Amino acid sequence: MELDRILVVDDDARIRQMLVRYFEDNGYRVTAVGNGAAMRSELTKAPYAAIFLDLVLPNGENGLELLKELRSASDVPVLMLTGQDDVTDKVVGLEVGADDYIAKPFHLRELLARLRTVLRRRSAAGPTSSARISVDDVLQFDGWQLDVARRRLTAPTGDDVPLTTGEFDMLLVFARNPGRVLTRDTLMDQTRNRSLEAFDRVIDAQIVRLRKKIEADPKEPALIQSVRGVGYVFTGKSV
Repeated sequence: MELDRILVVDDDARIRQMLVRYFEDNGYRVTAVGNGAAMRSELTKAPYAAIFLDLVLPNGENGLELLKELRSASDVPVLMLTGQDDVTDKVVGLEVGADDYIAKPFHLRELLARLRTVLRRRSAAGPTSSARISVDDVLQFDGWQLDVARRRLTAPTGDDVPLTTGEFDMLLVFARNPGRVLTRDTLMDQTRNRSLEAFDRVIDAQIVRLRKKIEADPKEPALIQSVRGVGYVFTGKSV
């Protein structure tokens, strides 16, 4: 992955030009496109560290649908941009797998800070608790391997299981705290550092997605169990 390459997907030419100029002035390489087709084309040409994705695009394109498409194949960090300050849209975007959600008009310095926060979380050396994680850690549980340095999850079958940034951070918190009941507030603190509001639905939806990837039966989870009225507990057996 190119750590300094970002992709902007927005139908407003003025916003594209503004973001290209600002982020290039801050040391990033920026490609800006105006629709989903161009986004798909660019993603076949080069890897990106992050994507700024507009919620509403031309010709009836929906940024949330494009996000779902991205998440089906990639864990690249996505920061949603929107002119709608709608809490429902925000929650849905985060549930689908957005790493952040920013309403227009925005301040460029805030946008840069949000990007850096997301990229820090994406970094293998980034903290997910009060103690920093060794980049050499490979956590093992029930035949699974979670490689912290490479941010890679390997199934007992030996297959790699792709995780979004948020899903990886969530699983890492659980794997480092087996047997401990974690509240939603604790999970938000340790995975997002409170950069986003602690919507219960966001945490719950992320755990639902994670269960689909690591549980033998997501409807009867054995690894990530709910504790009614409190939060969740990870019951995986570490090796």
